[in-house]
Parts: sequence; C-alpha cells; structure tokens
Amino acid sequence: MEDAFCGATLMITGGTGSFGNTVLKHFLETDIGEIRIFSRDEKKQDDMRHQLQALHPNTAHKVKFYVGDVRDPQSIADAMPGVDYVFHAAALKQVPSCEFFPMQAFKTNVEGTDNMLHAAINAGVKRVVCLSTDKAAYPINAMGISKAMMEHVIYANARVAAERGGTVICCTRYGNVMCSRGSVIPLFIDQIHAGNPITITDPNMTRFLMNLDEAVDLVRFAFQHANPGDLFIQKADASTIGDLAKAVQQLFGDTGTNIIGTRHGEKLYETLMTKEERLRSEDMGDYFRITADNRDLNYDKYFVKGNVQTMADEAYTSHNTKRLDVEQTVRKIMTTDYVKEELAGIRHI
Repeated sequence: MEDAFCGATLMITGGTGSFGNTVLKHFLETDIGEIRIFSRDEKKQDDMRHQLQALHPNTAHKVKFYVGDVRDPQSIADAMPGVDYVFHAAALKQVPSCEFFPMQAFKTNVEGTDNMLHAAINAGVKRVVCLSTDKAAYPINAMGISKAMMEHVIYANARVAAERGGTVICCTRYGNVMCSRGSVIPLFIDQIHAGNPITITDPNMTRFLMNLDEAVDLVRFAFQHANPGDLFIQKADASTIGDLAKAVQQLFGDTGTNIIGTRHGEKLYETLMTKEERLRSEDMGDYFRITADNRDLNYDKYFVKGNVQTMADEAYTSHNTKRLDVEQTVRKIMTTDYVKEELAGIRHI
C-alpha cells in the first residue's frame, strides 16, 4: 500500500486531533509527497507545526496546514485541489455535549461530511475513507444519530461517485479509541494524579478497546480493500468500565472510586455491527467488510426473487465479543503511548 502513497497528497480533515497525529507518525517518514492538515483550530495547527519542526526537521516540510471548517463548503473546496486521498476525521464526538447541542453535531457530522465529499468528488480525489463510530449502530444519542446519518450520506455519495466512475468512498466504524482526546483513561489518570477518586458511570457497562495505531490500521485496510460504499469494522476486545478503572488504578494508584451514574445518552454496551448489517458482512480475518446495499428503487424484481431474510441471529457488540479481565486490560492499555509516557513521568496537558 505504501506504493499508492508514494509522491501522493493526503488530506486529513480534523487533522490536529489524536487520529491525525497518529497518521503523521505512520506516514511522515515514508515517500508520501504531501500531507494536508485541514482543521478550524489555528492554535493546535501552530502547536503541531512547531512539534513537527522539532521532532521531524527533515520531513516537516511535507505537512501543509489549512485553516477551515467542513461546515464551510468553500473552505474545504479551496483546500481540495491536488489531493489524491482523504482521511475524514473531522467530527463532534462528545456524547453529552451533542445531547445538549444536537444541531451542532448535525452541522459538523452530517452537513460537514456532505460538504467534504462533494469537494472531493469535484476535485477528482481518488479515494476517501471516512471515520464513524460504534454509536452509529442502533443509535440512542444525538452523537450516534448524527454519525448514523453521516454514514448514509457517505453511502449515497459513494453510489453517485461510482456511477460517474470517479472517487471511491468508503467508511470505517470503530469503538472507543483509548487515550484519544476526551476519552476516559486520561480522565482517570488526571483524577488519580490529583489524589481524587476516579468517577465511574456504571461498572457493568462494556466498551470496545482499541489503540490509535489500530484505528489507523483499520483506515489503511479500508483504503486497500474498499469498493464504493463499503463499511469496514475491526474486530476488537472489550472490557467493563469497572475492570478498566481497576486496570488504570493498578498502574497509577488506588485513590478510590465514585459511582456517578450513566451520563446523558450513554448505552450499557456498544454495537459495532447490527443484525441487519451482519447479513451483508464478509469476514476478512481481523476485519469485517459490510458491502453496500446497491439495490435501486425498483422493488418489484426483489419481491419476485423472494429474499425475505432481514437480519442475522445477533449483532456484534461489546457484550458478546472477547471480554478482557483486569490483567488483560492492563496489558491492553499499556499498548498506548499516552499510558507509557504518563508512567515515565511525561505529563500531558
């Protein structure tokens, strides 16, 4: 796959976030031609620029910064010419804040994605990989609903682009990325460093666990194997929130726990693949591919064929995937740079 990126221009929307930083770690020292960071926070762009100049003096020039917002069609269209590939990570991701400001989630996650895809198609981009979330499957909160709608916008645009013989658009869906911005492990560590009890919503709640490198691996796999409108899911382990808290305390110290109850819009467990999607899924080893539903609106011919099966026996959830115990969870969270650096005394601000 590295050959595909040789001399190519890659754009990462929302590129100053955790995912964008990890992509740079994977790609900056390769033969890639240019990486465009598109985001709305010029302070984070400036911080990233200085960090790259310090750590990668010989390759930092490959990274170009574009201040803009996916909500603004003109700003994303202006940044798109010359781009070969797009990784679309720009999103509002916080479940409680999206509950209180659902239209903000809609404007970024749905309209912003549509703006980006139209810009990519019009600019002749070869491939676009969009990032979604387990909360889009059977969504019960505003963030998940906006991401579910985003996925449908992706599939609709993928169909149009494929009919024109142009941009290949696909989607990835994954669970909690450990130590990404706003996630729970950094919160637990900060609470322990402050000498405070850590706050747990529901000890029996289960969540998928993957690290940022695995998230990038999923996007790379989708890039390699996608047909228009495909959805890719990485198989992932899970743990209870209670065991995750114990694992963090085992590494950083036990300051006690407070059970605070479920926050706005939270589920007891997460679903990565619905029963309905499982019927269209292909097991590719470490990943599932869910093929696009490419039927048109002429339903008569499908009725004649008599395809009446509509769902599989079970969904793929954080309750029925491999469950890690506390010791296994410790080993899992130790795969993250964030935890390693915190244990080494390198504090994150």
